[in-house]
Formats: sequence, structure tokens, C-alpha cells
Amino acid sequence: MQNFGPNEVKSVRTIWISDFHLGSRHSRADDLLDFLKSYECTHLFLVGDIFDGWALARSWFWSQSHNDVVQKLLRIGRKGTSITYIPGNHDSFARDFLGHRFGDILVAESAVHTLMDGRKLLILHGDEFDGIIRYAKWLQVLGAVAYGLALGLNSLVNTIRGRLGKPYWSLSAFLKDRTKTALQYIDDFEQMVAEKARSLGVNGVVCGHIHRAEIRSIADVQYFNCGDWVESCTALVEHLDGRLEIVYHLDTPPQRQQETPKVQAVSTTGDGQAGPIPHLNIQLH
Repeated sequence: MQNFGPNEVKSVRTIWISDFHLGSRHSRADDLLDFLKSYECTHLFLVGDIFDGWALARSWFWSQSHNDVVQKLLRIGRKGTSITYIPGNHDSFARDFLGHRFGDILVAESAVHTLMDGRKLLILHGDEFDGIIRYAKWLQVLGAVAYGLALGLNSLVNTIRGRLGKPYWSLSAFLKDRTKTALQYIDDFEQMVAEKARSLGVNGVVCGHIHRAEIRSIADVQYFNCGDWVESCTALVEHLDGRLEIVYHLDTPPQRQQETPKVQAVSTTGDGQAGPIPHLNIQLH
């Protein structure tokens, strides 16, 4: 967890963030904007579900804070940061613009990033590995509605907790971490994403989609999930010394029940220099 003063800007080499769900009433755009103002980086990856087309189709919602986030990203690009936007399932409409730039933001299906020590990470949203998304469209809509209800209840709970002086707490994350079916789904998802990285000959993979920030080793592949900005408000960062870390912007990391040991930070010791990112439109089927 990073703690710094209100006017301090922290420099890192790379930031991965995903699942903003701008256009949804549950998006924590104000917290995201605060995070973006607190960091500067050379490379920035937007790892899908930046916009929530599903929510916008049901009921139009676009607050000033959502617009401020978009404007902030455009300003970051104009200042020289390399920004790659990889659409997800909630903003799949952006996949019609693969290879195009909006301002200084490149839209790509996937990408590969080279870390300071030379290791390569595949970057993708991850929805293509979700069986519900691929094979049962009606279930994904039902799930989105149920998740929205849980977030609404979560908001009420945290309003009460805030008045009592207690920190933020995620109801849906609590349920995920204590439901065997959910844990099995998460593990299956992580295994499939890691296998894709292995098949492409890269050292690791960064994704989003399941709203669960994580760093773990899956056999010979490093798996990273940068989390979300509707609940946990997390990001994955590569520090200037090569360390990889999940930043919890709001609070401390969640206490999880898990059957296998997982690591929340990875150090790299190579002396490689920062270089251009090879943007690859890898076809995932």
C-alpha cells in the first residue's frame, strides 16, 4: 500500500489499471482521478472495461467526474506518457477501432510490455477466457444486474461505516472470497489466462475483468490482475527499480481465505533500460 502526502506525485515506470466502468453509477471516478493525479509514469495501460456500455445502454449516466477522468488521461498522453487502451467486454464497441489513436491513446486488442529485466508480459482484458461471456450471453446480463444490486447494497453499508468512522469494506469481495464456486471460477480463469501467456512464450500476463487484484505464480508464469475501480480501487505498478506491486488506493489489502500461497509483490533485479513497448494485435480465440 502506498501512503504519501496530498501534493506528492510518485514517479513509476509503468501503471496498469482496468475496470473503471465509466458510465456506471458505481464507478469510483473521483478516487480514480485522485490516483491519476498522484502518479506519473512512462507507460500506462488501460486494461479494459474503461467504459460501461452495458450500463449506458440501460440508463444514461455521465457525471462530471467521469468526464474529468477522460480529460486527465488525454492530458497524460499529451505530456509524453505512452498509453495503450485494450477494450474489454463492457466497452467492446472500442474494438471497432483497433490500431487507431484517440489523441495520444492507442487502441489495441492486446499488447506485450518488456520489464526492466527483460521479461515480457502479455496484456489483455481477459473476458475471452470467461465461459459465461463466451457461451451464455443471458447469464452475463443477469450477473451484471445482480452485481449492480450488490454494489448498491455495498454503497449503503459503507455510508453507514463511514459515519461510524470505519474504513471501506467490499461486500461483493467478501462474498467472492468465501464462496467455493466463486473461488473455483477465479482459479479456472487465472489458469486459462496463464496458459495463454505460456503458449505465446512470454513470462507473464496482466489482465483485469474479474475485479480481483492479484499477483501470483502459476507454474512458470507470473499472473497479475490489476483489479478495478468500482470496489477495490487498485492498480499494478512497475517501480523505477523494477519492483512490481499492487497499489491499494483506498485501504489495506483484503484478508482472503485461500488454499494456495500467493504473493502481493514481485522484485526484478535486471539492469535493462526502459524502451518502447511492442504493441501486438495478438488474435485470441
